[in-house]
Amino acid sequence: MTTTVRSTAKQRRSRHEDAGGLGIARASIFVTPALIVIALFLLFPALWTVYLGLTNYRLTGLAALNTKFVGLQNYQEALTDPEFWSSLRITLVFVLGSGVLGQTVLGFALAWALRSVRGAARGIIESLVLTAWVIPGSVHAFLWIALLDRREGTLNEILGTPGHAWLIENPLSMIILFNIWCGAAFSMQLFSSAISSVPPSQLESARMAGAGSLAQLRDVVIPHLRSHILTNVLLITLWTFNTFGPYLLTAGGPNGKTNLLSVYIYKTAIPGGQLGKGAALSVIMLLINLVIALIATGLGRRRQS
Repeated sequence: MTTTVRSTAKQRRSRHEDAGGLGIARASIFVTPALIVIALFLLFPALWTVYLGLTNYRLTGLAALNTKFVGLQNYQEALTDPEFWSSLRITLVFVLGSGVLGQTVLGFALAWALRSVRGAARGIIESLVLTAWVIPGSVHAFLWIALLDRREGTLNEILGTPGHAWLIENPLSMIILFNIWCGAAFSMQLFSSAISSVPPSQLESARMAGAGSLAQLRDVVIPHLRSHILTNVLLITLWTFNTFGPYLLTAGGPNGKTNLLSVYIYKTAIPGGQLGKGAALSVIMLLINLVIALIATGLGRRRQS
């Protein structure tokens, strides 16, 4: 009797675990191609980067022919390099200004303002905002160079400030505005969907109680959108931290004032030829990304609990 019960329970558990009825062998046939792609394009490059970070590999010179294992020397040099800490500080300011504050706040403001707009007007505004998000990065850079040109730039013509070199005198502010313009559409779309999910009955009750738009936003909308806000901030932070777009505007200059961490790694690894040190910097950048993701995940779990 006991053996029969155990056998029946085992069969039920087996059917539950193999809902498709394929079996381990046939299921492996379907999964293997995906695992091979992941190994080739994700796992192998990651392991190769870690390996390069432990060597003195260079693109040119004798070290390119006779690569040596140097252990943690590249990491030590990177963490004691003042230029690394300067680029990290610039990157954090850039992420806070253009991502956490800029794109999130502007995207939410656009979504909140468009909630009552209907018809063609809404479609036109959303299309204009989305256009700035979907066009290629090279086109972004061309448009902003034309806008900020010191001789015949559109911005100087509008403000009546001929000859003002925005990318030289205000480089960090300009790339922050550039990145806000490029990415605010994502936040707008996310928050538009989130706002539409707020129960209309709660908003109506708040209006009947005499709550204005700001009170509705504070007491009804934001409490419903906390998880969406956290998700948006996490994604925007990671994307902004890793972006390379501002390089097309300033190439990290002038005098390193826009030398983001991604730009610093590129200059070290490619023009500088120090591929080993560049790989070590990439690993450090990956670890910073993981820390950001873990902090955001921890905040989300704390809120749920």
